[in-house]
Parts: sequence; structure tokens; C-alpha cells
Amino acid sequence: LHDALPISGKEVIEKALFLYYAAQQPATPLWAKTAIYGALAYFISPLDAIPDLTPMLGYSDDLGILAAALVTVASYITDEVKQQAKNKMHTWFGSTDVKE
Repeated sequence: LHDALPISGKEVIEKALFLYYAAQQPATPLWAKTAIYGALAYFISPLDAIPDLTPMLGYSDDLGILAAALVTVASYITDEVKQQAKNKMHTWFGSTDVKE
């Protein structure tokens, strides 16, 4: 898996993990969890505004949704959340540096 994703793919997964772990935190309010789960559901959904198999553009709508959710709930993405995401990235890809 380490070389299976381009650098930007790892960055997208890291941001999705930020959202996922932020939603798991008890301090994250329901409105924020709703925004997070909505963005993550869109990200994994095979039905997109722009099909994911479309070259170069396929993931642009997914990225936009994730970016909007990240901005909306940024205050709930704590150092603990970032560390959890870093640990999961290391488990999945063997490295915590998404820019490798």
C-alpha cells in the first residue's frame, strides 16, 4: 500500500482521518459530527457530482467537500486527533510523512 497512492492521495486520507477522529471525540458537538459524517459519506459514496474515474477531476468534488468540512470543524481537530491520524497513517502506509 505504501506506494499504491500518490502523495495527494495520502494527504486526502490524512484529512479524512482528521475528520473521522474529530467526530469520535466527546467534546465535538452534534452539529460538527453531522457535518463530518456528511462529508465522509460523500467521500466514500460511489455517487458523486463528478465520477471518481474521471481523469484529473474525479476527486475534485470529494476534496472540496472534505476541505469545507475541515474548515467548518477546524477547532475540533486537536493535537490528539492529529496524533491518532498520524498513528493510523503509519499503520496503513508505514510512514507518518504524507509528503514522502
